Amino acid sequence: MTEANADDELLTGEAVALDVRPASFLLRSASGAIDFLVSVIPLAVTIYLFFGVLFAGEGVDPALAQALFTAMLVGYLVILPIVVEVASRGRSLGKLVIGARIVRDDGGAISLRHSVIRGLTGFLEIFATLGSIAFVTSLLNSRSKRLGDLLAGTYSQHERVPAALPFDVAVPPPLTVWAQTADVAKLPDRLSRRVVQFLTQSASMTPATRERLSTELAGEVAPYVSPVPNVHPHVFLLGVAAMRRDREYRALMIERDRLATVAPILHGLPNGFPDR
Repeated sequence: MTEANADDELLTGEAVALDVRPASFLLRSASGAIDFLVSVIPLAVTIYLFFGVLFAGEGVDPALAQALFTAMLVGYLVILPIVVEVASRGRSLGKLVIGARIVRDDGGAISLRHSVIRGLTGFLEIFATLGSIAFVTSLLNSRSKRLGDLLAGTYSQHERVPAALPFDVAVPPPLTVWAQTADVAKLPDRLSRRVVQFLTQSASMTPATRERLSTELAGEVAPYVSPVPNVHPHVFLLGVAAMRRDREYRALMIERDRLATVAPILHGLPNGFPDR
């Protein structure tokens, strides 16, 4: 229930913070292992067949055999990952399994340039060193970036998010009178999400954890509320969340009614304009 690292926060052109989640170190390791097997197993089969044909043949030019072998390695370990990443817009089989996608540091889609940098670097840090460089590098930064991501300016974004839990509570009885005159300002988006997340999950927490988190969140919410009621922090958070939900719902209903009033004007034809 702590704030995300500042490096993980993206801002749109309207200065709105986007809550994005980079894939964790364990998820990236699982994705890398899957992609490694997908690349190496077909390569091993191809090498076996290649040498079988090579030894069965007579008078095969060694230089030609070496050139074909090198081209095969480059094709499987460098070109194929680049082609897959470009064609799938940042997703490989491993990333598809864990629900992740490679994106730019600003959250945009990657281009061919990013994939080429990642593919060339990946040959060194994944295949040539059996993933040891990628393992150490991703372990030492907040977004679990490997060396290719650092050079290309990309990271693995986790797109598979859990379904939102329903939040349907009323203002607690001890706060009924307070709610009639209280002024509850709009909370920052990230703080509001943390409050709702805590309230929907509090029943499954231990008493000590619930007490600690409710006290911390109540302290962060208090500057947006006047007056602050003298109740338990958990009850206070329930009251604030219920009031903000009800007020935002009423505002949306008022906006809907206003749009319904002007709908005939927006969708109608100008006076005297023929309806063809």
